[in-house]
Amino acid sequence: MHLDSARVLALGGALLALATLCAAAGTHALHNQLSGDNINLYFIANRYQFFHSLGLLGVGLAMRDNRSALLRASAWLLLAGIVCFCGTLYAIALGAPRALGPATALGGTLLIVAWIFFASGMWPGRVR
Repeated sequence: MHLDSARVLALGGALLALATLCAAAGTHALHNQLSGDNINLYFIANRYQFFHSLGLLGVGLAMRDNRSALLRASAWLLLAGIVCFCGTLYAIALGAPRALGPATALGGTLLIVAWIFFASGMWPGRVR
């Protein structure tokens, strides 16, 4: 799928809706059912999903004026990082094996690289 500004904005909005739903589920349905460590992991995943989904909106807005391949790559990496990092933390919090930890680390790396690509693509004077 080709990621243009409109698709990135739509995906960011969808991920924010999902983050809001997960926050409500964590607060109202899961808070008393998960142990302290697991509820903490759950809300770490939720916080990162919110931050990076908001960031994805920023990337989508930047893509309106900047058609850099680095920005498209940044959007893809953010999507993959959110799914990998937040998804594995949610899964572990809900009882999946902690052996998923390396996937969480991979997701975090994808998020870092995404922001490096974004910064590089937005650098003043860079050919767009």
